[in-house]
Amino acid sequence: MAQQAYMTETANGGSGPERRRDRFRRLMSHLFSGWRGDPGIWRRGIVLAALAVILALVMLLHARIPNRVGNLGSLTETFLPWLGLLVPVLLLLALVRKSATALIALLVPVTVWLNLFGGLLSDKTGSGGDLTVATHNVNADNPDPSGTARDVAASGADVVALEELTATAVPVYERALEPTYKYHSVQGTVGLWSKYPMSDVRAVDIKLGWTRAMRATVTTPEGPVAFYVAHLPSVRVKLEAGFTARQRDKSADALGEAIADERLPRKILLGDLNGTMNDRSLNGVTSQMRSTQGAAGNGFGFSWPASFPMARIDQIMVQGIEPVSSWTLPATGSDHLPVAARVNLDTSS
Repeated sequence: MAQQAYMTETANGGSGPERRRDRFRRLMSHLFSGWRGDPGIWRRGIVLAALAVILALVMLLHARIPNRVGNLGSLTETFLPWLGLLVPVLLLLALVRKSATALIALLVPVTVWLNLFGGLLSDKTGSGGDLTVATHNVNADNPDPSGTARDVAASGADVVALEELTATAVPVYERALEPTYKYHSVQGTVGLWSKYPMSDVRAVDIKLGWTRAMRATVTTPEGPVAFYVAHLPSVRVKLEAGFTARQRDKSADALGEAIADERLPRKILLGDLNGTMNDRSLNGVTSQMRSTQGAAGNGFGFSWPASFPMARIDQIMVQGIEPVSSWTLPATGSDHLPVAARVNLDTSS
C-alpha cells in the first residue's frame, strides 16, 4: 500500500513541497534565461524605465510637490519611505519583460531612496545617557487607561508625557502613575509626569481655542530642562479635499514660535505632532530641533497605527541635548505606540 501511494504521488508530479520548488525553478528559469544574445533587452521596458525615473524624481523633489491642491506635498512626505516598495514591483516587471533598460533605470530610485533613508537602516543606538523620557497618545477611547499608564511607567522613563487625555480618564492615570512620579500637571488634554520637581508650568497657545499643548521646567540632577508637550490637530484624507491639514499647520507654526522664544537652552518636545519629520508643514518645529529617532534610533520607529505602524507621527525632539538612544514601546490599549528616548543632558564633554 505504501509503495502504491508513493508511486501514485510520484505519478501526479511529486509531493506538494517538491511541486512548489519545481514551479519556483521554472519561474526563475523563465526570468533569467534568454537574455544573452537578445537585442530586444534594450528596446523593451521603456515605459518601466520611465516609471522608475518618475519614482526617483518624486522622492528626490518631494519638497517641490505643491500643497495648493489637497496638501498633496505633505501627504506624499508623510508616507515617503513607503515609495521604496515600488522598486521591487518594478524589478519583477523588468525581469518578466527581460528589459535591461528598465533594470538599469531602477538604479536611480534605489540610489535616491538610500540617500534619503539609508541612514535609518543602521542601528545608531548608543549607551549611557542621564535622562529617559517617553510620550504616548493614549487615545480618548482607551479601554484600559490604568494598564496603559502602568505599561508606560514600566519603561523606566524619568519624565512621561501623555496626550489625548479625557476628563474622566485623568484621575485614573493620576492614580496609576502616582507611585512612580511625584510631580505632574495636566493642561487641557495633555499632561506631564516627572520624577523630578516641576515649575513654571503653563499652557501653550497653539491657536486652537482649547488647550492641547503645555510647557514646564523640570529640574533634573543635571539642571533645568524646558519640556514641551503637544498634540497637534489631526489631519484627514478626504476624497473631495485631499489631505486636509490647515489647522495642524497653523498650530505647528505657533508651537515652533513658542519653542523659539524659550529662554532655557535645553529643550525637549514630546507629543503627537500628527506629521512626520519629512513633512514640510512642520518646519517651524523640525528646523530647530533634532529627532531622537533620526539621531539615535534603530530603523524608522513607526508609531501609528499601532496595529500596523506606517508612520512616525509621535515624536521626541531635542535642542541643546544629545540623543543617546530612541525606541518604540510595546502596544497598549491605544491606537498609537508609545515612544521613548534616552538622552545626555551634559553635552560639555
